[in-house]
Amino acid sequence: MSDFSLPHASNDLTGRVALVTGASSGLGARFARVLAAAGAKVALAARRTDKLEALAAEIRAAGGEALAVTMDASDAESMFAAVAAAEAAFGTVDILINNAGMPDAQRAHKMSVAFVDQVLGVNLRGPWLLSCEVARRLIAAEKPGRIVNISSVAHYRYDGGGAALYAVTKTAVARMTEALSVEWAGYHINVNAIAPGMFVSEMTDGMFERIGDPRGHLARGRVCEPEQLDTTLLYLVSPASEVVTGAVIRVDDAQSARKRM
Repeated sequence: MSDFSLPHASNDLTGRVALVTGASSGLGARFARVLAAAGAKVALAARRTDKLEALAAEIRAAGGEALAVTMDASDAESMFAAVAAAEAAFGTVDILINNAGMPDAQRAHKMSVAFVDQVLGVNLRGPWLLSCEVARRLIAAEKPGRIVNISSVAHYRYDGGGAALYAVTKTAVARMTEALSVEWAGYHINVNAIAPGMFVSEMTDGMFERIGDPRGHLARGRVCEPEQLDTTLLYLVSPASEVVTGAVIRVDDAQSARKRM
């Protein structure tokens, strides 16, 4: 007889400790709410402390446990301090959601060196350093863990709309996911990624202001809501995905498909 339940699926994260970056709004805020609702203790990390405190209060009012941690995704010491603060409050972080990121919204040849460094720093260097810091602590504690990186469908397709560097960083995040999954396989640290299409967020709100509403050009005529990522997120951090590592899961509602006439 198998020791596994039928079906072998559970979203219970009781006893787990999660750190979510970019948690002050959009997908990050939703991720934090979902993990807390599933039982995890959640450290909320971003620069906008007022929004983090409001979200933490909301989670606590709903019966969860949450901590607001000020963090700058371009500052290494700030990121290391965020991990340390989460561990001091709740114990070893065993779920990391690398969600913090920024768009470029500029043509490649018009970007300043400082801006290039900023985008690379937030979108790639930040997730790399945070992943390594969390993994280092998990290895020392001899605990398994889950790291979920947020890539993008821009990893698969770029149409020349002025976000080339963003696309490059998201491809790098996908490859980082694959490489680190191998690096830490023996420590039972699973590293996976989600590659979302357009989801309603502050980032897409700004994009729509610049380029117009895209719904008329999409195969299903809609832009996804953050809630529609819940099941993918929970799968990658729950016991059901214990043997899944190095995966990049595309979640884009067929937005790359041509709209039928």
